[in-house]
Amino acid sequence: MVDTLSQLFLNSVRSYPKDGFLLVKKQGAYAPISTGAFGDAVKFLGLGLRALGFSKGDKLIILSENRPEWTITDFSCLTNGGITVPKYTTLVPEQVKYIINDSDAKIVVYSNPDQWKKIDEIKAELPQVKHFITFESEAPPGVMTYREIQAQGMAVANAQPDLFERLVGGVKPEDEASIIYTSGTTGVPKGVILTHGNFVSNVKTAAEILEFTDRDTVLSFLPLSHILERMVTFAYVYKGCTIGYAESVETVAANLLEIRPHIMVGVPRVFEKIYSKVMDNVLTSSGLKRKIFFWAVKVGKAYGTRKLAMRPIGGFLKFKRNLAHKLVYSKIVEKTGGQIRFFVSGGAPLSKDIADFFYAMGLVIVEGYGLTETSPVIAINLLENPRFGTVGKPIPGIEVKIARDGEILTRGPHVMKGYYKKEAETRETFEGDWFKTGDIGRFDEDGFLMITDRKKDLIVTAGGKNVAPQPIENILKTNPYIENAVVIGDRRRFISALIVPKFDKLEAYAKSNNIAYAGRAQLVQNEQVVDFLRSEIDRATPNLASFERIKKIAVLERDFEIEKGEMTPSLKVKRNVVEKKYKDLLDALYREDIG
Repeated sequence: MVDTLSQLFLNSVRSYPKDGFLLVKKQGAYAPISTGAFGDAVKFLGLGLRALGFSKGDKLIILSENRPEWTITDFSCLTNGGITVPKYTTLVPEQVKYIINDSDAKIVVYSNPDQWKKIDEIKAELPQVKHFITFESEAPPGVMTYREIQAQGMAVANAQPDLFERLVGGVKPEDEASIIYTSGTTGVPKGVILTHGNFVSNVKTAAEILEFTDRDTVLSFLPLSHILERMVTFAYVYKGCTIGYAESVETVAANLLEIRPHIMVGVPRVFEKIYSKVMDNVLTSSGLKRKIFFWAVKVGKAYGTRKLAMRPIGGFLKFKRNLAHKLVYSKIVEKTGGQIRFFVSGGAPLSKDIADFFYAMGLVIVEGYGLTETSPVIAINLLENPRFGTVGKPIPGIEVKIARDGEILTRGPHVMKGYYKKEAETRETFEGDWFKTGDIGRFDEDGFLMITDRKKDLIVTAGGKNVAPQPIENILKTNPYIENAVVIGDRRRFISALIVPKFDKLEAYAKSNNIAYAGRAQLVQNEQVVDFLRSEIDRATPNLASFERIKKIAVLERDFEIEKGEMTPSLKVKRNVVEKKYKDLLDALYREDIG
């Protein structure tokens, strides 16, 4: 019976022996790590941590990019009854210090010299940390290496052969497994306490309804600090999938071709970028190729619509679809490695247009919904019956309802224990035993859940109209000239937007229209350029209600950045930070209005 992550690990190591359980890039090629080597690495590191005095209930920080050692360290902590506290590698030293101290972490494990620089800068202000451990083969003074700890653990294993399994057996479903700090889009990060039972309930359900198997290879690139990637990694291990680790976000396109995965999990921004790259290539191709491409998309959407509606597909449509696949789809599918069974998207709403586009190409994006506080999945579309524009139906074993004000509430084994050391905040987020998600949504006539926006993001105009910004932003980001967008208008007379253009496309437009400029700052202020982007926005949003239409825009000379505090590490814009940073620019838009 698997009811803890510790048991999950032990069961998988015994059940799925294979030469390539994990794949990691070394010296220019992917090298396999066997199930046995993975199991030994977890056991020896876990026993080595115990030899350092790490015991049940202690907290361990992981500050690292995705790599096998991340997963090994996580399971080593969990099998000890310890509590893993993951951190994004993009955090600045002050943020790192806050999480280490707030979580009461005893051990900090980090990946490389870049992460050590952050820790070294603040280590004098980390009074509770007893040990620092690096994945590097050599360590700075006062730091131990991962290999040294494993060597200590091997000695313990030889002296006490049954100790590791006794530790695994001592972990209970109600024990705390992780404290995951929220991104802090609306304030100070809060530590979400998740138990072994929370994770396992989600893992078992996800593995069952998404049909992972030990024959699948997956690509892991979304940070393991992100609750979605962490949970699906547990699910991969649970079902014996082969996990290949991307070298970085920048190398995902190349790693797809090398690993040729069957499954990949991402956030909407990833799929938006893939879509944009495809469209950029199409729009710069010959007239004939463009014509063939858009014909193929039209055929694919017609085929997909009938398939999803379970309506008969005629022979002529099948013929056209096969031809479109040969001429267009196959080339796009091959860029993903050629073996993708499905993608999973979570973390933010995915544009229906993008989901439809991928489906037309024969690539299914299964969109789901959840939060860090819910381990994370609340609802998800199924492979055989996805409904694009929704996040699917609630997963088995949990409950979901819509409050009177439209907020989504949920309860069940997936809901967190609470926020670490924040009792008042914990009480505020519950209504009885129902967890308040902070998201606004509704069920369609068939029980599929639709997310309209974050409760705190909803815009109420000066005229009293409610406007959900995220669906509008998703539409804008599918435009070939727009990289990013933030819709503004709370307590304002009309809706406006901050627009980050795709500069390569915009600069090409300026050149072809003989628009002279000296640098991007001058380009984004050019009246002809602004008018052009306004016309692109109007063209993309003809179906919006009059009060939702974007009346004015401000064009920015750079995209939002994690390092400047404008985006979370999971690539969500911090709306309050952005509005404050660009307040003068926004005020000018409304000050100039004479309507």
